[in-house]
Amino acid sequence: MAESRKVAVIGAGASGLVTSRELQREGHRVVVFEKSNQLGGLWVYNPRVETDLLSLDPNREIVHSSLYKFLRTNLPRRLMSFSDYSFDCAENGNRLNFPEHEEVLKFLNEFANDFAINELIRFNTEVVRVAPVEFGANRWIVESKSEELSSEEVFDSVVICNGHYTTPRVANIPGIHNWPGKQIHSHNYRVPEPFKDQIVVVIGDGPSGLDICRDIVTVAKQVHLSTRSSEIEVSKLDNYENLWNHSKIDHVDESGEVTFLDGSSIQADIILHCTGYKYDFPFLETNGIISVDDEGRVVGPLYKHVFPPKLSPCLSFVGIPSQGIIFLGSELQAKWIAQVLSGKVLLPSEDDMLADVEDHNRQLEEAGIPKRHTHRLHPHVMEYIDWIAAQMEMPSLDAGLKEMYWSIYKCAREVGYANYRDLWVFDNLAKLSL
Repeated sequence: MAESRKVAVIGAGASGLVTSRELQREGHRVVVFEKSNQLGGLWVYNPRVETDLLSLDPNREIVHSSLYKFLRTNLPRRLMSFSDYSFDCAENGNRLNFPEHEEVLKFLNEFANDFAINELIRFNTEVVRVAPVEFGANRWIVESKSEELSSEEVFDSVVICNGHYTTPRVANIPGIHNWPGKQIHSHNYRVPEPFKDQIVVVIGDGPSGLDICRDIVTVAKQVHLSTRSSEIEVSKLDNYENLWNHSKIDHVDESGEVTFLDGSSIQADIILHCTGYKYDFPFLETNGIISVDDEGRVVGPLYKHVFPPKLSPCLSFVGIPSQGIIFLGSELQAKWIAQVLSGKVLLPSEDDMLADVEDHNRQLEEAGIPKRHTHRLHPHVMEYIDWIAAQMEMPSLDAGLKEMYWSIYKCAREVGYANYRDLWVFDNLAKLSL
């Protein structure tokens, strides 16, 4: 007979919602803790920004959302669906291939309503401490706070789904403490108007950096995109007269000048850090068993990015990986956790899981892949998804979805990230299992 556990889920974003559903399906008793007044996590747009625009002040009021107003998804709606719940189930807006963030939030609300997840969620309830129960046979204390009232509750298991797009990481630039201009992290970017007639340096050519460049170039005097590479030569970008591509910043100084490794320099008004985020679990107490290192970019040790070997299966994480098919990947992680907790699926021994983690890290090192990419799935997304599915004797990912995923990457390489969402066409919809 399957075991039923009392499980705490921390966070009611996409990962927390699908985790709650899968736990319920396995007969577990679920409580979801959500510190805001609504579900959706990352996908809840908030026009407010933090008072500290670099988000470094520990005493600042934290704004969870990092969405900018005109954000669209990086993946098409078919790859934003869950395995048995299509994005097209809901009446979602204008049906853009790459939907706007409002549509994603609507989709998640429809999902929660259809599976009665709302009744499991304790809104406006912040988790402030998660710790093992002393002499408690792998049970966990969850301390939470709601309207200044604190409470403690014991759970058999905890699944952490709090996301990783709230705590910014900023670039370390020589001379920055004497630089007189304004700095902002993309976490606090919403609309382009504050950049009107300004000379802006954007650090980072990832999805957010390129999106924001295209956003602000319409109003800024000049936009200079600084990449991580030291070999790029200064050049115009995307047929814009006021957008330039540069190498990494070499240094800045008190005159307001920004000097790049390519030898060029400009007088800038604003530096905008599109430099990513840190994994952050300020509530989690494990006596050093789980750590976050490499400037907040690596959580470990985690077996397959989900289970800490020494604390499994009672503690787990959903949504840690990046650059994958995130919604579907989170769903499969959640199914795996739910079935492990019910006893249907067994994990390897602690030693074997640790050995697998060490092997993964060794492979990255031997391939010359920086440690910061420990949780990046691409280009091994399909192997990862199919591996987790196999643990539950589920079929591999639909071949048509795999082909769709790779066609997006091919298009982005050919036409550039800034344009692929408007130019991508997938001709093989007939191959998709409906």
